[in-house]
Amino acid sequence: MASPRPGTALVIGATGISGQTICRQLVDDGWTTYGLSRKTSLPVEGVLPVTADLMDSGGLREALRGTAPDVVFFTAWMKQDTEAENIEVNTATLRNTVDALADENSVRHVALMTGLKHYLGPFDAYGDAVTAETPFHESEERLDTPNFYYAQEDELFAGAERLGYTWSVHRAHTIFGFAVGNAMNMALTLSVYATICKETGAPFVFPGSQTQWDGLTDVTDAGLLAEQMIWASTAENGANEAFNIANGDVFRWRWLWPRIAAHFGVEPVGFDSEPRPLEPRMSDAPAVWRRIAEKYDLVESDVTRLASWWHTDADLGRDMECLTDMTKSRQAGFLGFRSTTDSFADQLARYRDAGIIPR
Repeated sequence: MASPRPGTALVIGATGISGQTICRQLVDDGWTTYGLSRKTSLPVEGVLPVTADLMDSGGLREALRGTAPDVVFFTAWMKQDTEAENIEVNTATLRNTVDALADENSVRHVALMTGLKHYLGPFDAYGDAVTAETPFHESEERLDTPNFYYAQEDELFAGAERLGYTWSVHRAHTIFGFAVGNAMNMALTLSVYATICKETGAPFVFPGSQTQWDGLTDVTDAGLLAEQMIWASTAENGANEAFNIANGDVFRWRWLWPRIAAHFGVEPVGFDSEPRPLEPRMSDAPAVWRRIAEKYDLVESDVTRLASWWHTDADLGRDMECLTDMTKSRQAGFLGFRSTTDSFADQLARYRDAGIIPR
């Protein structure tokens, strides 16, 4: 796929699993790239750091002064205890960003990353009122329950009315990517789990539901998500549209699980009578991982910065089929795809090269 014309970009959430990948692709494509986070240094070389708190509207405006981005990629979110709080905080962060850039008078497109909770419902009503048939289509009606994804979309639309930018929304499934300290990182979580199994001699037990084990599903490679978001920011057919984004292949976990196990030399064990979630089985993981990190001279000994047991449990424990339709995106001209097996292998190779997972 041809690279878009380089401009100036601002990535909100530049240290996250999606934000890092977007930054990397933008820099490689020759964009002037600003990355905003609360940290003073960023993991991608060539990105200009912007340090700010998204909830501090005044400080944010000052931090963004002079950046004058053409395109804003919004990938950040802050998990709260209730969906009402999620709505309040995560709409405020988007609104504050848009308002802080009003004086720059430069933004022509804002690309917002959301996900399949658009179709499945928020964490505190997850799967309770799903009405859409799979594969999920972008034209599905919103569920009749509060959802911070809906609130963020409405904030995005309101900002477009005020400031005249175009927008795009990108609904990713479970993301396979490269990042540390991110709550939604199944590729790394499964790699840590398999490594622990290898070191302790334990079997690599599938933690999820029979529906996920036997049913069809899909995932999203972080690089593919970045490609689609950058494409939508420059392509006429990408303006003012919402798009699903998944790899383009489908699989069953009963097929993929032994292929993941083979990368680590562990015994794959499938679903058997009931889910066996990771979180309650990983109580010893912090101590075990410290020993593994010391043995293999790994760069990160704190397992809580690597594995998100709860999030992988939520994804693999769903008692419903979850996959998305990519027809709309293809008809609009985005033809990117990934092999899911290659995607996992590629991310694992990067984690090993970085000294995060043992070779």
